[in-house]
Order: sequence, then structure tokens, then C-alpha cells
Amino acid sequence: MQKKSAENKSSEKLVSIDGYSLTLDQIEAVARNHVNAELASNARIQVQDCANTILDIANSEHPVYGVNTGFGIFASQRIAPEETVRLSRNLILSHLVGVGAPFEKDIVRAAILIRANTFAHGNSGVRPQLIDTLLDMLRYDVTPYIPSRGSLGASGDLAPLAHLASVISAPLEDDQEDYSGQAWFRDQLMSGAEAMAAANLARIMLGPKEGLAITNGATFSTATLALACIDAERVLRCAEIAAALSLEALLGVSGAFDPRLHDARPHPGQIMVASRIRELTNESDLLDADDRVHDAYSLRCIPQILGPVWDILSFVKMVVTTEVNAATDNPLLFDEQAISGGNFHGEPIGLAADYLKIALSKVGSLSERRIFRLTAEHTNAGLPPMLVAHKEKAGILSGLMMLQYTAASLTLENQALAMPDTLHSIPTSAGQEDINPNATTAVHHLSELMDNLWKIVAIELIVAAQALDLRLLAMPQANSGVGTSAAYKYVRQHLPFREVDSPYSEDIEALSEILRAGDLTREVESALGGL
Repeated sequence: MQKKSAENKSSEKLVSIDGYSLTLDQIEAVARNHVNAELASNARIQVQDCANTILDIANSEHPVYGVNTGFGIFASQRIAPEETVRLSRNLILSHLVGVGAPFEKDIVRAAILIRANTFAHGNSGVRPQLIDTLLDMLRYDVTPYIPSRGSLGASGDLAPLAHLASVISAPLEDDQEDYSGQAWFRDQLMSGAEAMAAANLARIMLGPKEGLAITNGATFSTATLALACIDAERVLRCAEIAAALSLEALLGVSGAFDPRLHDARPHPGQIMVASRIRELTNESDLLDADDRVHDAYSLRCIPQILGPVWDILSFVKMVVTTEVNAATDNPLLFDEQAISGGNFHGEPIGLAADYLKIALSKVGSLSERRIFRLTAEHTNAGLPPMLVAHKEKAGILSGLMMLQYTAASLTLENQALAMPDTLHSIPTSAGQEDINPNATTAVHHLSELMDNLWKIVAIELIVAAQALDLRLLAMPQANSGVGTSAAYKYVRQHLPFREVDSPYSEDIEALSEILRAGDLTREVESALGGL
């Protein structure tokens, strides 16, 4: 094990995994902030005891799937004790079928941590050495290159996990070649063997069941969903801020956010969103400045639409937190008994990803409708058409007209991406695996959808800031709310008011990246004393 590294995080930030208590925040800390992790001492004992049991089973006459039998349709084929190591190595090699662009590094790092935590549960039969090797890869910045396509999320993410295993799996003496896949050592891509050597880490010869254990479980799907939950919370905060800015720019009616109204329909998310809109717009002179009785749904029903999204996100976070602290390979060992089942099946993750896709797609649809209202003269409460800076030049100037086109395009794409992927199944392994969850595709589509959503929210903030500029020019004595003022100032720090027609592509991309970093939310929370 490598001892050096000035880059290693302090022991104070160490994440201790025991198979039962890993959190989403800890996953992000390891995946994105390079915090280190270690196997808890109590878990190490349980893991070693289970590994000893596997060795006994491998040398017994009693057939146990994947330990001394073949895999899938070859489950009835007995494997001699001296061939169990070859069985693990062959499993890895035969499952290297992934294609396409690689998973993002943060997802790979999250998957490595989650797989190690699964083993720490103490039911998989792997040696502590395998867990230590996985955690050392995180510690010394070895990130396998994992093709992102080729998994159904059914018997787990078989191909992606095999590509992970190829980096750490040592060849056998009679292997004709040492295939080790690819991996980044820090930021340099090389063969897996070279990356491990560069980090001074030893590859290991996978023992009985270890090849099966490391490839079983919907780990990459789970890692993607875990990080998506964290990002979804952040994009929802930004969507609320954008909604509040638009509400003010359109002289919205505050009664729709009266706490009595929401207490009468006490969905937790709805109550929470209404409260935050009140806080964001507190001290605003723009609300109720018109004589409307109530607004269109895209303004009046912000709590009723965004609130359920928060409720669904809460459910999805519960599902993924349960999954990352579960034993998900097959078979599992309990005392001396190996029990074969289906904990590797990715249905919980696939369905949760589908739920979240549908909910987040609605967030984009809501935002786009407000962008439309802000730019259309007949719906924007007296603002110039397309928010041109000089109304007399409308026609010569197109203003922000085309931003709504982009928002509409991204919204339509998200509506397609939100279609449930878990509805679709194709049998595999000669029908032994006759119903598959398609979980990996669901999380891929979720990631694409969220990338679009960040851009839609960025567009609304650009449009709402322009609208607020024009509104305050027409109403110079008025003030916006405490939270919305902070949000407006933050947007203007990065993007100027546009008096003439200008290209917006770079503005959209730049602001969406800024939003992902969380700075806007922090600025607003600071102004409000913490939302």
C-alpha cells in the first residue's frame, strides 16, 4: 500500500464504511471532493469471517452458485476447487463488453465507494484485501475508464463492473495476455496495469466468488442516481429562485402563497415551496402591483407543482440510501449458509430514476411557461415585446425572443427523456434472466434530462433579470424582495443587461455551469440569513 501523498485528505474527513451507514453527502465528498474512505474495524472482522466461509464452500462437494458452479445458464456446471480462481478471472474477461463514452469520473468514484460499502456489509464472501484495494484506488486517484453503455441493470451493472474489475484483477500464470482495461492515474489515461503501478498499488488475484461479487449489483446505476439526487436538490433551489424573480417581474399576486392556503392542503413539499417563495420575495413592492385577482398556473401554482417534486425527491433519496447500504450480489452468505436470490436486480433504482425524471421534467416545463409569459407582450404585464430594451425599436431588435425557442426545445427533449425506461424489457441469458429493469438506461436519461434542466433554469434567470431591469425602469420607486434582489445582483455580476441584440449561447452555458457550483443559492441564503 502506498504511504506517500501530500494530497491525501486529513483523517478528520475520513469516511468510515461499515455497509450500513453510508450517506449521500459522504458519497459526494469521496466522489467529487476526493475525501478518503476506510473500512471500519468492526466490518473488517465480519468480512473476513464471511471470506473464510466462502473458502470452505469452494472446497466442498455442495454446489453453490458462482462459487463452485458456472454462471447464468451454466449454473448447473460444477467447477473443481482448483479452478475457482480461473472462474473469477474468466468471468471478468467474458463480461468486458461495454461500449460508448465513459462514465464521468465522479460517477466511477461513487460506484467504487458503493461497491466497497456493499462488501463491507459482510455477506458477500470477499476478502478485506479486495475492499482495501478499491478504497486505495480512490485514495491515490486511480479512476477506471468505464464504457457507459451495455448494462441492463439486471444482474447488476455487469459490463461496467467487469471493466472496473479488469483494472484491479491480476492475470493468472497461464493467461496469454494481461488485459487490464484502462484507467486514469490522476489526469493521465493509460492501461489499468500502468495506472495501478503508477499509484504503487498491487493488482490482486480474485479468489472464489470475488469475480462474481464485484460484478453483481446495480452499482453504476445507483452511483449515478445518488449524485443525481444531490444535483436535483440544487437545481430545485435554483428553480425556486428563478420562479420568484419571474413572479416579481410579472407583478404576481402574493395571495397564492398565503400559508393558510397551503396548510389547508398539507403536502410537505407544497408548504415548503410556498414558504420559500414568501421568503425570497419578502419586502417586495412588485407583487400585487397590478389589479389581477390571480395569475396563470405557471405563477399561481408554483408550490403545487414544485412541491410534489421535492416529495418525490425525498422518496428517491430514501430508495438510493437504502440501496447503497445493501448487500446486492448473489449468492449471499448468512452464517454458514449461502442463499441465492435476486438482490442484484436494479428495479428499485430504475423505478426511482423514472419517478425523478418525470418530476424534474415538469420543473423544466413550468420554467419554460414562465419564460414564454415574460417574453410575450400579451402576457408580460406591460413589458416590451421580447423584452427589447427600447420598445420603439421592436422589430429591428429581436430581444430575447430566441431564448424561449431554446427553452422549448430542451423542454420537449426532456419530455421524451422522461418516458419510463423500466417499462421496457428484453430477456437475456437464454431466458434465465427473463425480465430486466433497464435501470442503467433510466439513469443515463436522467443525467441527460438534468443537464437540459440546468440550462432551462439558466435561461429563465437570464430572461427574468432582463424583465426585472425593464420593470424597475418603469417603476423606479419599487423594490424587489430581499432574496430576489440578491439573486438579481448575482446574475448581473456575471451577465450584463442587453440593450442590443447579442449572442446568448455562451451566456446560457456559462450561467448553467455557475448554477451547478451552488454559488447562487449560497448568495441568496446569505442574504436571507439561511433559507
